[in-house]
Amino acid sequence: MNVTITGATGLIGRRVAKIALASNHRVYALGRRSVAGLPPGAQTAVWDALAGPPPGEALDGADAVVHLAGEPVAQRWTAEAKQRILDSRVLGTRRLVEALAAREPRPAVLVSASAVGYYGSRGDEILTEPTAPGSGFLAEVCQAWEAEADRAAEWGIRVVKLRIGVVLAEGGGALARMVPVFRAFLGGRVGSGRQWMPWIHLEDLAALVLHLVTHPVSGAVNAVSPNPATNAAFTRALASALGRPALLPAPGFLLRAVFGEMAEVLLSSQRVLPEAARRSGFIHHYPELDSALKNILRR
Repeated sequence: MNVTITGATGLIGRRVAKIALASNHRVYALGRRSVAGLPPGAQTAVWDALAGPPPGEALDGADAVVHLAGEPVAQRWTAEAKQRILDSRVLGTRRLVEALAAREPRPAVLVSASAVGYYGSRGDEILTEPTAPGSGFLAEVCQAWEAEADRAAEWGIRVVKLRIGVVLAEGGGALARMVPVFRAFLGGRVGSGRQWMPWIHLEDLAALVLHLVTHPVSGAVNAVSPNPATNAAFTRALASALGRPALLPAPGFLLRAVFGEMAEVLLSSQRVLPEAARRSGFIHHYPELDSALKNILRR
């Protein structure tokens, strides 16, 4: 199968490209500014989604497109940063779908990234794919983002919208920021610690992406573990895995002072479950937080 991956130089894209190649798929990988660090064997090109459409040769003969490109959310949300976050997802996805519509033949499937931010902050409410969207900046971004991906269905392309939770991985993502803090004996819960954190091991996320490419699934899919944890439980598990205490909480007012509006991402509560993935037959290799953290940190 020919698989085109946008955002292929990011944490998720690199891993998806690697296991796709290992599964004997042909990979065309697109990076925003460079293609450094991609696994050997992939064809590569640069694509800045805000500058124009993707290069046509990257879509020629593609059976599946995995769309992961987007401005990082983990930054202080100035007005300019929020516009970049929105535009990179909405305009980038629009340009990709327009390019796919112009191909002949077209890819059979588009797996387009979204995020659990779609649901907003919902306390202890259990959230599955049919749950209505929430409110707030990220919820609005995700709704607009998914609407652009859905347009591909008008051209006979199967569309999967991947609502990704907190990705746990070695040397990247959330753990890259948290582990040094905990190792320095400075870790602890965030805010009240009662907020739910939907998480997923990178290996499970990459495997889920390829599962969705090859299985007849459409619509929203929550890319999370079947066992979400509260922030307090997560920080205890991380501290235990590192042999450190979790004694120094980060109060909400301090996070808002440091991160501004983006602090709401850290303080929001999303008890998300992966019902669509379960129904499709996908099996998580790391469904439990303790085993996921041990697997990552022992490396």
